[in-house]
Amino acid sequence: MKIGYVRPTHDEPDVSLQIQHLSTIEDIQIIEEEHDSAKQRFALNRMIQNLQPEDVIYVTKLYHLADSSRHLNELLDEIHQKKASIISLNENIDSKFVDGYSFQEILRHLIQFQSDVISEKTKSGLNAAQKKGNNAGRPKKPDANVQKAIFMYESKKYTLAEIKEATGISKSTLYRNLEN
Repeated sequence: MKIGYVRPTHDEPDVSLQIQHLSTIEDIQIIEEEHDSAKQRFALNRMIQNLQPEDVIYVTKLYHLADSSRHLNELLDEIHQKKASIISLNENIDSKFVDGYSFQEILRHLIQFQSDVISEKTKSGLNAAQKKGNNAGRPKKPDANVQKAIFMYESKKYTLAEIKEATGISKSTLYRNLEN
């Protein structure tokens, strides 16, 4: 069976263009999502549950089907387990195997690549900030306060509560610095 899936998006709240585009496919059954919420995709979930082997899901754009590359990969897993496939008209993608590589396998590599890029950019940004003198994380307590807290502690004249009130140094910070 040929199934067309449409849903409104923030940029395209009216699905009439999607329906018009998909209606050019002979014998297609259109399934329409009522809203653009990523968390409430009832029509999509029903469609996936009712898939039969050899069914083909048509969308005008992959984004109409999934909200992220990870979500798309999860949907592809479910769809391929049911021996069905996806065709995206705008991207000209068919999820069936082509020349030894499936779209799903390529997508998995792209997800890993995307994750690696984000990780590397984050590390690069942290290193650049550190070179400029901006350190990530919680700022360290000024050394003068730590030294004062250690002096007060070693004098044995003050309680931990008094040391904390006078210096702002917590018990754990004090003990950590005493060990060093």
